[in-house]
Amino acid sequence: MNRIIILGAGYAGMTTAMSLAARTRRRQDVHITLVNPQRRFTERLRLHQIASGQQLADLQIPELMAGTGIEFVEGWVTAVDATAHTVRIDDERTLAYDTLVYALGSVADTETVPGVDDHAHTLTNAASAHALAATLGRLDPGATVVVGGSGLTGVEAAAEIAEQHPDLTVLLLGRAEPGSMMGTKAQAYLLAALERLGVRVRAGAEIAKVLPGGVELAGGEHIGADAVLWTTGTRVSPLAAAAGLTVDERGRIVTDDRLRSVSHPDVYAIGDAAAIRQSYGVIHGTCQSGMPTGAYTAAAIAAELKGRQAEPFRFGYLHQPVSLGRHDAVIQFTRPDDTPGRFLLTGRSAVFYKETVSSAPWGVFGRVRKYGAGMTALWRKGGRSTKITQS
Repeated sequence: MNRIIILGAGYAGMTTAMSLAARTRRRQDVHITLVNPQRRFTERLRLHQIASGQQLADLQIPELMAGTGIEFVEGWVTAVDATAHTVRIDDERTLAYDTLVYALGSVADTETVPGVDDHAHTLTNAASAHALAATLGRLDPGATVVVGGSGLTGVEAAAEIAEQHPDLTVLLLGRAEPGSMMGTKAQAYLLAALERLGVRVRAGAEIAKVLPGGVELAGGEHIGADAVLWTTGTRVSPLAAAAGLTVDERGRIVTDDRLRSVSHPDVYAIGDAAAIRQSYGVIHGTCQSGMPTGAYTAAAIAAELKGRQAEPFRFGYLHQPVSLGRHDAVIQFTRPDDTPGRFLLTGRSAVFYKETVSSAPWGVFGRVRKYGAGMTALWRKGGRSTKITQS
C-alpha cells in the first residue's frame, strides 16, 4: 500500500488531495490521508470580508471529499519525523507515510515587531478574522482602526472595514505606498478608491511597536488606535526545520525542480510552506501559485506511482486582483514574473473578475471530484521567463 499523507487543507493541500484522488481512483494500492486542524475550509481570499462582519458560506471539507476515498483526519500536526516517515497528530496519534505532501501554509508574523502578538489582530484564519469583527462591532463611532501594512492584504482589509463601518476612522500605515507593485494607472485607481472610502493613507511609516492603545513608529511618534490589524509579513511553522528538512532563512522547505525537498525527496513541499525557485526568484505564497503547486504535485505523484517522472514545475503569474470593498476592485494583469503588464480592469468588470477568482477554488475542487483531475491541469507556465533554476 502506498500511503500518501497531505498536511494542510488550504488551497494547495486541497488541490493536491482532490486531484490525486481523481488520478488514482482506479488503484487499490493507494491510500490518501488529508490532515487539517478543522473541518471547515478557510477561504483566505475572503478573510477581510469576515473581519468586516460579513458571513461566508459554510464549506465543509469532509462533505466535499465524500466518495473520493480520501481519509480526513482532524487535528494539529505537532511533529514530523522524516527519518521514521511518520507525523504526529495532537501529540496523541502517529501516522506513517511513504510520501508526504507538506502544505501547512503560513501565518501572520507576530514575532518581529514587539507588541503585535499581544495587542494586534491578524487575518491568519477564520477565528482571528471573527475576533476582529467582534472588536469592530464594539467600537464607538469615530474610533480609529489602524491597519499595519500597505500590501494588498492591508489594502483589501482597510477598504472592506471602511465600507462596512463608515462611522470608524481607518488609517492604513506602511513603508511603501499602497499598490506600489502595480502599474501607474492601477495604483492611481487604487489610491483614489481608498480616498473615496475615507481610508487615510500614510506611506513611509514603519511601525516599531504595537501598544495597548495604539502604535509607535520608528522615530518615536505615537499614533492612537482603538484597534490594530497587523498584515505585514508571514512566517511558517518550525516543524520542517525541526524534522531536519533543508529550509531557507524563513523556514520554508527548499525544493528541487519537481517540488520535492532537496534533502528528503519523499517529501513534496507546496504553497506558502515551500521555497520554490523559478528563474525570476522564489514564488510568493498566494492562491494563484498555491493551487498550481498542488495540481502539479498530484500529477507528479501519480506519475511516480506508474514508474515515470514528471517534467519540472513551471509557473508564471497572471494577475494582481484587489477588492476595494464590495462594489469596486482593480485587476492588474502581469507578466509571468509578476511585474505589471499593460492591461487592467476597474469598476464593475473588476468586481466580477475578483469575485470569480475568490469563489473559484471550491468550485474547482467539486468539479475535480465529478469530472477528474484534468480540471486542475491548466495554469500559466510562463514560457521562457520561468525556466527553473536549481536551488
